[in-house]
Amino acid sequence: MQIVVPETITAVVNTGDDFELHGLYIAPDLDIVTCTLAGLIDQVQGWGIVGDTAECMEWLGKLGGPTWFKLGDRDLALHIRRTALLRSGWTLSAVADSFRQSLGVTIRILPMSDTPVPTHIITSVGEMHFEEYFVQRRAADEVLAVRSVGIAEARPAPGVLEAIVEAEAILLAPSNPIVSIGPIIGIPGVRAALRETSAPIVAVSPIVGGAAIKGPAVPLMRASGVEPTALGIAGHYADFLDVLVIDTVDAALAPAIEALGVRAVVTDTIMHGAAEKAALARVALAAARAV
Repeated sequence: MQIVVPETITAVVNTGDDFELHGLYIAPDLDIVTCTLAGLIDQVQGWGIVGDTAECMEWLGKLGGPTWFKLGDRDLALHIRRTALLRSGWTLSAVADSFRQSLGVTIRILPMSDTPVPTHIITSVGEMHFEEYFVQRRAADEVLAVRSVGIAEARPAPGVLEAIVEAEAILLAPSNPIVSIGPIIGIPGVRAALRETSAPIVAVSPIVGGAAIKGPAVPLMRASGVEPTALGIAGHYADFLDVLVIDTVDAALAPAIEALGVRAVVTDTIMHGAAEKAALARVALAAARAV
């Protein structure tokens, strides 16, 4: 169910989760966005390619290799091909564009940067990559801080700033504001472009009733000094945000959000399936048109 013509959409994707394992360059967010748009994602588990097998991982385990980050056999094809292209001189942007075309995706997909900017979590047991904290250690450690390594020297990937400046509307998905959206808007020049663009900017709150719908957003927000509420989200984005879509559970926060200069739109934001996703997209786009 499509709300906007795919060819008119640009998706700017976080690469802070990218890391190397088994000698391969793994880009979790780029892959899940690309494979979801290609209709290949495993809807039951919410990640991985539908119908994939795990023969290689089983053998890696037998040989003493790390198996904490589950990679299907088709997953591995993406990582093997990406690594080979990067080593031959391709940029991450070029690889992402090649992959989306090969998989029949007509939405343009841009990594936030061609420069590696790994997200590290500083915990009570030490500093580690986000995937180690989240997947291997199941987000069980106390979070003290979050760090984007090398972000000050990074630059937006080709097309990112142009996409922001030339957009008719900009939508921020209800993703983790610290480790999914945060690295993107932290790339030098991106937040300034968001403040300067004439396009209306609408975000959907990932926090409902003080809790995250998915993932460790709450402890990461607290460690970053952001209140884990819809109001905290509004304050975090207030310098560039026009509208925040919040859940009906948080309707009472609407006046405080609007006091920050951000319009609040109240609706059901919980997406159980395609119908709810389409309804939420319509609300967000209508909010953008109303700015």
